[in-house]
Amino acid sequence: MMSWLLAAFLVAHGLAHLAVWLPPAPADTEHAAPFAPDHSAVLAATRVPPTTIHRTAVWLAVAAAVAYVVAGLAVALGSGWTVPLVATAAALLGLALKILFFHPWLSLGILFDAAVLVFAVGSWPVALT
Repeated sequence: MMSWLLAAFLVAHGLAHLAVWLPPAPADTEHAAPFAPDHSAVLAATRVPPTTIHRTAVWLAVAAAVAYVVAGLAVALGSGWTVPLVATAAALLGLALKILFFHPWLSLGILFDAAVLVFAVGSWPVALT
């Protein structure tokens, strides 16, 4: 039961990356997100072109989502040794994305990524893999 909950969490967290970073910005400001998901103060300060910044956000979001979904499927299928490896990659991609494009609204996601990283590196509980 716990492994299915973990699998569902990993898949849902991965898909959340797509929901935040992939939709185009609405034309009207009334329905705009509370932050611009493709705005990076770090990359803008280094004079990276806006199109490259946007592409970086999309690629990191897609990579993190794919890695999280694969980690969730690995948990669901009981693929023991692959879970920590893929979950570590997913958490690192998610953290890189949220640090480069930081906004306070992403704090919960940072905590989720950090928790996944701690558990993956510190070895998952045996019952969950």
